[in-house]
Amino acid sequence: MTDLTGKRIVVTGCASGIGAATTQTLRARGAYVIGVDRTETTEANEFWRTDLSDKTSIERLVDGLSENIDGLANIAGLPPTAPPEIVIKVNLVGLKYLTEGLAPKLAEGASIVNLASLAGFGWAQSTPLIKEAEGLDFSDVAAFVEANGIDKEQGRSYFFSKEAIIAWTIKNRWVWRDRGIRMNCVSPGPVETPILKDFLETLGERAEEDMKVMDRPGRPSDIAPVIAFMLSDDSAWLRGFNLCVDGGMSSHILSSMHGL
Repeated sequence: MTDLTGKRIVVTGCASGIGAATTQTLRARGAYVIGVDRTETTEANEFWRTDLSDKTSIERLVDGLSENIDGLANIAGLPPTAPPEIVIKVNLVGLKYLTEGLAPKLAEGASIVNLASLAGFGWAQSTPLIKEAEGLDFSDVAAFVEANGIDKEQGRSYFFSKEAIIAWTIKNRWVWRDRGIRMNCVSPGPVETPILKDFLETLGERAEEDMKVMDRPGRPSDIAPVIAFMLSDDSAWLRGFNLCVDGGMSSHILSSMHGL
């Protein structure tokens, strides 16, 4: 079992779903967890109420945290049924702003893990839009969403946010290499969390077909140990890697694409 004794790790979205399971797993393995969420919880050793769609709220968190943070798990996210502007703010802009803000306070050898999704599997086809969104600020999101029609296609805001996070992780694999800091992401498939019904509602028949090839949906307890591994010293040579934890769904997609 991965040992995280003595490590101080920030976990966003700690109050429910994968974030709550990760918080519990990290604590069970010896970590001191600094939980971040809009909803208060007693699961973490220390809790900060923060709204990742609000720049000021993120800055308050960054200013309040002490240095020598050993890990950051960016798990908080909104489902595809939420308003597109807020989805982009929380899942993409807020995540990046928090990560870049906390970077100076990370310890040498720290690990950053971004929770992406199988929904971001086709990120390469969205490269032009991803590049356009690279410098996106909170105040720019509404115009960006409208200009690119992201609000016109149901669920597109969620898919795009996860595509962009995977690309951002890959691109920034060596940004903090001189300090031994690495960044990777974990992409779950369908997981039994409070927002699973939102995905099924958004994707309709497409989701039903996908679920037929799986033995079961994932559980938060399937994902949390993988995130714990990615935060541990055991994953020290993984850089810019997107690890799919999806019961074989990504392999199913690849097999179908390539006629295997």
